[in-house]
Amino acid sequence: MRGRLAALSLFIAIMLVGPAITAASAPAVPGSSPTVAGIDLEKATIPDLQRAMDRGRLSSVQLTLFYLHRIRALNPKLNAVITTNPDALRLAFESDLRRQRHRTKGAMDGIPVLVKDNIDTADRQATTAGSFALAKSRPTRDAHAVSRLRDAGAVILGKANMSQWAGYRSFNGSSGWTSVGGQTNNPYVLDRNPCGSSSGSGVAVSAHLATVAVGTETDGSIVCPSGQNGIVGVKPSLGLVSQSGVVPITAKQDTVGPMARNVVDAAILLAALNGPDRRDPATVDAASHALRDYTKFLKPQSLRGKRIGVWRDTYGVTPETIAKFDKAVQELRRLGATPVDVSIPYIDIIDANEFPAIRTEFKHYLNAYLASTGGTHPADLAGLIKFNEDNAAVEMKYFAHELWVRSQATNGDLNDPAYKALRAAATSAGQRGLDETLRNHRLDAIVSPTNNAAWKTRLGVGDGGLFVGSSGPAAVAGYANVTVPMAFDGALPLGMSFMGAKFSEPDLLALAYAFEQGTKARQLPKFLPTIG
Repeated sequence: MRGRLAALSLFIAIMLVGPAITAASAPAVPGSSPTVAGIDLEKATIPDLQRAMDRGRLSSVQLTLFYLHRIRALNPKLNAVITTNPDALRLAFESDLRRQRHRTKGAMDGIPVLVKDNIDTADRQATTAGSFALAKSRPTRDAHAVSRLRDAGAVILGKANMSQWAGYRSFNGSSGWTSVGGQTNNPYVLDRNPCGSSSGSGVAVSAHLATVAVGTETDGSIVCPSGQNGIVGVKPSLGLVSQSGVVPITAKQDTVGPMARNVVDAAILLAALNGPDRRDPATVDAASHALRDYTKFLKPQSLRGKRIGVWRDTYGVTPETIAKFDKAVQELRRLGATPVDVSIPYIDIIDANEFPAIRTEFKHYLNAYLASTGGTHPADLAGLIKFNEDNAAVEMKYFAHELWVRSQATNGDLNDPAYKALRAAATSAGQRGLDETLRNHRLDAIVSPTNNAAWKTRLGVGDGGLFVGSSGPAAVAGYANVTVPMAFDGALPLGMSFMGAKFSEPDLLALAYAFEQGTKARQLPKFLPTIG
């Protein structure tokens, strides 16, 4: 009886609020602020939404319906969402019931979240990594990050599109393309690329298709789509957030992380995601660094008296980006920091060893993931290669899988001395490069451009190496990296990355918050079809 009454109440709630949401959700005026229940979502933070729900001005069902309608209206242009969760409204209704009974679970309760489609959910949603090869896979348990979200009362809104297989398939792959979800488009200029591989998560957050989203990164896959879509992204230190239940590239660098429109929301989501997981030994070692509240570090004056390294000579950075970055450095000085020019050493060692090591790791970790995942799907990397060849018209429509072929040619043995030398060299170079730079210059953090302005998407040609390579040292070292909106190059956003030591997330979030509050660089997307 209680179940039937709850279902009836949910139906009534949807009928009452649904018509009011529909008109507000479609962006009739490009670039106008989306509102629900009179709340400007561009300005609102998660604490603002929680206060509105506590006061009865807003409900989780109402907020969830808003996003579902907005996804329906905008996703045909953006291809940012692969699927919406058929259980989303039930989860929202359950959150509203908890609130009525004064039993809310914290800051994330009732907040709609999109998760990248390489993160397992043991529900009615598939986890495909953007490939039809996994369309019938059936994970038997949630990824640890998803379990943490459920424990926090968040509404799992759906799965975000991505670069297929997290971008590790071909040198000519297009960031944001999957055979399942199509090509994700940048909401600022639709024919421009969103960067990858957490492209759908970045676009969805920027375009207000969810309050926040969860991405994953091996090297650049959170920070680049965050920078290129004008949002905040946090690439956590390795081990702070569990990578269990995620379609892998390599456990030596992979991490799950938050993507949000502002630093406050990113900090709240990070607190919900992090914590020890017995399936991921790295998180057990990092348990003492997993905090339940990062917002207490966020103060507008946090840049005062800080020494900030300024790293300009990143791979592929354009003069236009450097000009905007130099102005941002002046803003750091205005906000009380002391900028110090630096050059991070050992980048050449990282470049020579990172991806040769990943070739062996990818085969090892992907085979292990497939072996532990239920449902019908290829059993291993060799089977995936054959699946692509048998379904080339769909899976290899625009590019091949030469990275897979190279990975399959390795022995996949993590005890192989030649492989171990590659990984040791790469990781050591990343850690030494950051540690020595921070120590020798007495720095609190290092900043660099996150990205160039978004390039035009060219399916079949690839990204052409047109993105900035500032993510490398932190990614390979396993250290923290936070990107925040910095400026605009014409109609396209640019991000600035704050990098620091391992488990320096509290400090980096504080610095990013001070810069965000002092510059207010983010602007709403305008969904322009193209630019000159």
